[in-house]
This record gives sequence, structure tokens and C-alpha cells, in this order.
Amino acid sequence: MSKAITEKTSLHPRNQHRLRYDFNLLIENCPELKPFVFINEHQIDSSDSEQAKQTIDFSNPQAVKTLNKALLISYYDIQNWDIPQDYLCPPIPGRADYIHHIADLLAESNNGIIPTGAEVEGLDIGVGANCIYPIIGNSVYNWSFVGTDIDEKALDNCSEIIEANEKLIDVISLQQQLESRFIFKNIITPQDKFAFTICNPPFHKSAEEANNGSLRKVNNLNDKKVSKAVLNFGGQNTELWCEGGELAFITQMIYESARYPMQCLWFTTLVSKQSHLKSLYKILNKVNAAQIKTIDMAQGQKISRILAWTFLTETQQKNWKFEAEKAVF
Repeated sequence: MSKAITEKTSLHPRNQHRLRYDFNLLIENCPELKPFVFINEHQIDSSDSEQAKQTIDFSNPQAVKTLNKALLISYYDIQNWDIPQDYLCPPIPGRADYIHHIADLLAESNNGIIPTGAEVEGLDIGVGANCIYPIIGNSVYNWSFVGTDIDEKALDNCSEIIEANEKLIDVISLQQQLESRFIFKNIITPQDKFAFTICNPPFHKSAEEANNGSLRKVNNLNDKKVSKAVLNFGGQNTELWCEGGELAFITQMIYESARYPMQCLWFTTLVSKQSHLKSLYKILNKVNAAQIKTIDMAQGQKISRILAWTFLTETQQKNWKFEAEKAVF
């Protein structure tokens, strides 16, 4: 089989999912995936092997969730993982890419060396019910995390995942944001020093817009057009939309981040709409961010980007120490 054809070169070089899914391996580690795997006779590939044409129906939420379970078992040593019905089921390759780009960002402030270990603490804003970013970040780089969300049910499920996987118990903690209009307030304490924040913000401005977006996603994955979005792709309201949409959410995040300039090395968030960057850069300059970066990402046809900013000068970044207890100057 030609590597050039099967390799997903748009993914980060360290991403374990650059090659076609090895369904034989995934089924071996997670037998419940087997009923969802079939041969796609329309698969365009230089190889005639059936293995090269194996796939699942990506418009089937149960199939996608089971694929995630198999990936987490096979590549991240997570033996017990599940999410409640109606919650977002994230694409693991894209989530892994974000983590790897964060690692590169931290390396730039650490003499080109990726800092690893539980002393490197990240803050996941909107951890959801899936806990994916902390799981991947800990598995690949041994980082520790604080995961926050306004949804108590989502945090309860994260707690179940953590308790069901002993390796996560001491490295991931959870905190509910009790005031939905705030992002960092009530979460970052005067004693905290986070190496980074990470966030997949709600993209849409309303429930209707979110539902239409989910509907488009399902129809893009399925030859048979449907008129109602599949619930598992819809997600919870707090996962998908907020008043003012992505731009309003990230704007609030930037203004709040300016209140904690010395308590985080890099603030970051995904930005789905490139057109929002101009406004966000203006706000970052307004709050006197010392450095701003946009990191492009792509997964298949989906284009996204990470917006990252810091209030620390280059000298302060170089002096940031990843020590036991807390990262300090």
C-alpha cells in the first residue's frame, strides 16, 4: 500500500492517526467495534486489499463513539470510556492535533524542548462529558489538567471516566463554573500557574443555527439526506452555542485573560471562522497581549486554527519554570 496515498499529511507530524485506521488492530482491542466495520467498495486506493477499504458509517453516532473507544484503548491506554447520549462525540485525530500544537508552543518558550510531566498543568475550558483533551495530553506528554464546565452532568461523566481509569485519578481534576457568564473567574485562583489553557468554544449564536450546522454535518457524511439532525452529533446547548456565538465567547475569554496575565504562559482557543481573527487581534492588542500567534490546523476538508496569546515577554517566557507544585518565575 502506498504510504503517500494513505497518510493524512495535514495532521501534525507526531499525530498517531496520520495513517489509515487499522481496523484489525482496533477490533482486536475493542471487539464491540466489529459490527460497525464494513468494506467500502467505492474506496479509491492503490491497493485492492479489503483492509484498505475498511471503514465505518461516520453518520452513525454509535459507530463513531465505538471507534473512539477503540482508539482510546489502542493508542492512549484508556480502558473505560463512555459518554451519555446527546453529548458531543469528538473526532480524536483533530483533538490530538490541538494537543501536539500546544506542545510545540510550550517548546518555543522552553529552549525548543517540549516540557513533559505532571508539573505541566493545563486548563481545559469546556471539558465536556468526553474529557478528551486531558486524556490525550496526559497520555502523550504526562501533563496534568484542570477541566471546567458549566454542565454538571458533563462533569459527572468526566468524573466516572477518571475513576474508571486509575492512571487519570491524580492528574485530572474537575471544577464546575457556577456563573455561566464567566470563563476564568472563579476558576483561576491567585495560587494557580497554568502552562496553557485549551478551549473548543461554542461556535453558533443560537440553537437553530447549531441544529442546522449539525444537519449539514450529518448530510455531508451520508448519501441519504435527512431532515433532522442525529442527536449525538447535535450535542448539548452549552457545547454548541452561546449568545453572540464564537466571536462573543472568545472576546469574553480575552478580556478575562487580561486579569490573569502572570498566571498562564499561553492562553489558547480554537477559532472556526477565519473572518473572526481580525476582530480578535484588535481586542488582543487592546488588552496589551505581548505575543499573538495563529496556528493553522486541518483535518480532511475541515480547516480550523488555534489562536494563542501571552502577556509575558520573551524573557519572562524563557524564565518560566516547570517545577514541582506550580510553574513559577
